[in-house]
Amino acid sequence: MVIITAGMIGVGKTTLTGKIAEYYGTQAFYEPVGDNPVLPLYYSDPKSYGFLLQIYFLNKRFQMIKKALADDNNVLDRSIYEDALFTRENNKEGNITDTEFEVYMNLLDNMMNELQELPKKAPDLMVYAETDFDTILYRIRKRGRDYEQFDNNPELESYYYKMWSAYKEWYEEYDVSPKMKIDLQKYDLSNEDNTKIILSQIDRKLKEIRVEEPVHRAI
Repeated sequence: MVIITAGMIGVGKTTLTGKIAEYYGTQAFYEPVGDNPVLPLYYSDPKSYGFLLQIYFLNKRFQMIKKALADDNNVLDRSIYEDALFTRENNKEGNITDTEFEVYMNLLDNMMNELQELPKKAPDLMVYAETDFDTILYRIRKRGRDYEQFDNNPELESYYYKMWSAYKEWYEEYDVSPKMKIDLQKYDLSNEDNTKIILSQIDRKLKEIRVEEPVHRAI
């Protein structure tokens, strides 16, 4: 089975992805952040680099989802299915022009059509992680990436809040695969007991999926 994780930056999604992969003994595909040459440029000048950043992410996530859907078992840290959320918000913020947004959406549509030609056409489960907004800000500060810091940048903090809010609507509208929501504020994964609780919740959801839609290969 293919599991994808989703959620706001700073929510703990990458840690969650690693925990799931370790638990099921499968491969983790991580979001291309550390080796992304465009991301620091975007944070310094969103209007100049917004479109370039989204094209960079779209290309990487398309490569990742194709590999994931062609393989037996794996977990993806963020995926192509939430990519348009960022592009849409950047368009609203004026970081991406309407023409650029149209070009992006046409490209995304072409990519999604290509995925429909694969033997496996969608993930088996999307795990959406959430916390309250203050926890998001705390965790962004804690992980210490310079270009993400917002203490002297109210516009960036406002952008984070808009993304946090937009994610709630995105989750409700997501219909590509079965989905579930987990609370990484109540169950902080730095606590091993909390990790066991979250993995048990995922286990139960996968069992429901197997009953509703029997599969030939399971994790």
